[in-house]
Amino acid sequence: MAVGDLGFGNRLHRSRGAKERKPEAEEKPAEPSNVALPAITFDEACRNDRVVYRLLDKGFVTPEGLQPSFEAWQADREAGLRNPFWRMLTLSPEIDTETVYLEASKVYAFEPAEFGEEEVMEFLETHRASFDEDAWDGMLELFLIPISLDPEPITGEPRWTFATHDPTRPEIHQLLKRMDVRRFEVKYCPESQLMGIVTESFVSRNEFLERLENTQHVFELGGSDEEPDQVDDRLEQEMKGSKLINLFEAALVEAVKAGTSDIHIFPNPDGKIEIHFRVDGELDLWYREETVRAESFLAVVKDNAVNVDRFERDRAQDGFIQRWIDDALIRFRVSILPIATARQEISAESIVIRVLDDRKVLTDLRKIGLLDTAMKRFDMAIRQPHGMVILTGPTGSGKSTTLVAALHQVVTPKVNVLTVEDPVEYIIRGVRQIKLSHKLDLEGALRAILRHDPDIVMVGEMRDQLTAELAVKLANTGHLTFSTLHTNDAPSAVSRLFKMGVEPFLIAYAINLVVAQRLVRRLCPMCRRPDPAPDSDLLELLGFPGSANLSGHVYIAGADSNCPECRGMGYKGRRAIAEVLPFTPAIRKLVMESETMIEEEALRTTAVQEGMLTLPDSARELVLMGETSVEEMVRVTGSE
Repeated sequence: MAVGDLGFGNRLHRSRGAKERKPEAEEKPAEPSNVALPAITFDEACRNDRVVYRLLDKGFVTPEGLQPSFEAWQADREAGLRNPFWRMLTLSPEIDTETVYLEASKVYAFEPAEFGEEEVMEFLETHRASFDEDAWDGMLELFLIPISLDPEPITGEPRWTFATHDPTRPEIHQLLKRMDVRRFEVKYCPESQLMGIVTESFVSRNEFLERLENTQHVFELGGSDEEPDQVDDRLEQEMKGSKLINLFEAALVEAVKAGTSDIHIFPNPDGKIEIHFRVDGELDLWYREETVRAESFLAVVKDNAVNVDRFERDRAQDGFIQRWIDDALIRFRVSILPIATARQEISAESIVIRVLDDRKVLTDLRKIGLLDTAMKRFDMAIRQPHGMVILTGPTGSGKSTTLVAALHQVVTPKVNVLTVEDPVEYIIRGVRQIKLSHKLDLEGALRAILRHDPDIVMVGEMRDQLTAELAVKLANTGHLTFSTLHTNDAPSAVSRLFKMGVEPFLIAYAINLVVAQRLVRRLCPMCRRPDPAPDSDLLELLGFPGSANLSGHVYIAGADSNCPECRGMGYKGRRAIAEVLPFTPAIRKLVMESETMIEEEALRTTAVQEGMLTLPDSARELVLMGETSVEEMVRVTGSE
């Protein structure tokens, strides 16, 4: 599915533009004009677009499934963008992207590319010098790979053959013309197949990792009876070693390349340093160093972080690091905590580094991956002139990612958008972002915002009664307000506000929508496989319809350790599941009638009757679509 990775996506860096599919027309790239294009009905659009017509005719899509893409396409037409309708389908989380590109290639008579990956990688290595660096960068941005070079039958002139997932793009011909490629043919190849070749052949090497591998300097460990006061004397000497510095820099670079959200650095029980990467929500060991003290490496990290005291080991510290990696400025937020060790007399620390890569910020709400009904309700709520939209869920459930994507939908030069955050992680163009500090707390910031003529306000989190009441006041006085809470589901978010002390009538009229969100890992599209014998008792317990007849219709993670797409993990990327609770008249009535408590079960029952999918319902849909596994559904939703 064409679903974004919620900030954890593309692992390719020299080819970072390859996944940014900007809409373009068949003849030339789409450019906005000042004149809206003539209105067209849904039926006319489906008939006139040969690719869409073919997809409908073959049953790959349904008219209902096309509606969100049609509405987005109509909005582009109103803005003067001349995009073909079928390209909008590649942005839909409900439609298989590769199927769309395959059918488009057939409509426009592009032949399929047939090749072996090993042969192509050898070919690329042999002909790497045929094009300069700019040409290779241009090809990578288009996911365009040369796969053969043969003489013309009559003239003998060299004829190149290229493979790409979208051979209809006009930029391909423009690029090849600039490259002075006179004779060529472009063929279709699935993006998943190209990904493995690009990853193996073109991702830039981590120079610090190479230096680390070539480092001859190996430190000698001190004896186990070394006194604590001797540790400081050795730190300076060990920190000067190139091995530690290269290891630290290699970890930063490799984390960015791997799509890591957080780097965890800590001593294991043996006192050796371990570095773990959190990718797609799970921690994996990246490196274990046996030849240096943990204290030495931790000191190197602290020495490279701004606002961190290397000699302070008994209190929590926060700092930041910045690096240019693959032509982009990457920011790292550093959190340091003292932890206990087996040797009580020696202080140890745990360091977690959050990777902040602005290239991975989602600006298209559709790429979050919400199901159609949830997406429509969410989009409708954020288009209201006032009221509150609440995102709820545990830490790491993607709330901030979704809020940032939502803000990008409503920011225009005609509105004043203010956010209150602690800390400010991503800079949003057109938004005035307020950073909290010891001089400006959340209460003070919210009171100041009321005097700052806002149209739209985002409050990072409602933490107590006072901040909740101020946020609700903003929503009830003509402002569109976004905020978050930490609850397990949507109805309990309403109950939480009541328990904080916010009056029921204020809650009832302030809230437009509550979204409870989780992130599930997506099965790797290349190595996933049908489950030949699913546990029918478990499926029945989880509420799957016809659980006895689902053999071959639910998928499990593949067991291919050599899979180029997921590197043997079985999963790649994540997608949101959501419980979307709109405040309808029936829901408002239930809240208004509450006196001593909010009846969460009554809210849930009414919302389900009005069409709300619960978190398990959403997860079941993704399992049946082959997007995720039953195991992942159980891991994320439990027995809810």
